[in-house]
Amino acid sequence: MQSDECPDCGGKLISDDVRGEVTCAKCGMVVDKNILDYGQEWREFNWDQSQNRRRSGTPSSFTKSDKGMTTEIGKTSDIYSLSSDKRKQFFIMRKWQRRISTPIERNIKFALTELRRVSAQLNLPNIITEESARLYRIAAENGLVRGRSMESVVAGATYIACKKYNVPRTLKEIADVFPLDIKDVGKTYRFICRQLGIKILPPNPLDYVHRFANDLELPAEVQTKAIEIIMDAQHKEITSGKGPTGIAAAALYIASLIVDEKRTQREVADIAGVTEVTIRNRYKELIKKLNLEEKVDKLHALELKEEAV
Repeated sequence: MQSDECPDCGGKLISDDVRGEVTCAKCGMVVDKNILDYGQEWREFNWDQSQNRRRSGTPSSFTKSDKGMTTEIGKTSDIYSLSSDKRKQFFIMRKWQRRISTPIERNIKFALTELRRVSAQLNLPNIITEESARLYRIAAENGLVRGRSMESVVAGATYIACKKYNVPRTLKEIADVFPLDIKDVGKTYRFICRQLGIKILPPNPLDYVHRFANDLELPAEVQTKAIEIIMDAQHKEITSGKGPTGIAAAALYIASLIVDEKRTQREVADIAGVTEVTIRNRYKELIKKLNLEEKVDKLHALELKEEAV
């Protein structure tokens, strides 16, 4: 049985169902890859085959409005083998099945459709989609959606789920998918946490290093150096009150200079979703307080000269 801790640094392991990988949230090490899909191993070409090969019923899921437990009147072509009167009866029954629902059920149904779209666009694993759906249901059933837009509650629930399972997504990334104002999403997220008694740890810059480095196509050596810089900065309490994405981006920028895998401030800022000014400010603070000035000054001066040309 696989441990929940990284064998290298002891950090928490997270699963990526899309890539089929298990990675460390702390150091970015890929602990396992090419994970097998244990879904059905057969293909179905008609209704009879799909029924004959079923081993069990449909699993329950929070991402379905009825949790997958309701028997639904289907739309297969078999219905046309019945008499016209029987077909008419089935069509009426299907129509009424859709109509018989409470306002909360209708709200949840629309919200879950939006949630699945957001999860697909952000490439989130199934566990995040399930947890987001579960949180939205609880919020709706407790009247927390009233007076707020459905989209902002979906965004807030998605952010909470990402935080819970250490999937690095920023509030801005989630807000931009809708699009929504980041302040509104932040207020809704904090409101849900307060009302449901959810305690979320502050975001950690280390959570973003692996993803930003991958997007910038930086080697593992740069990631390792950036993690060292962040951990040193945290030990000296330099990161307190600073945005985690800005710290992660600046650390990667400094590490890329030291390892001679240079990326421009603009490239790093675009990937991290922060401004170049933020990168420069965090960069100055880190190299000064961590005594890295001598190490990066020559390389940085050369890069600034190249960018100015």
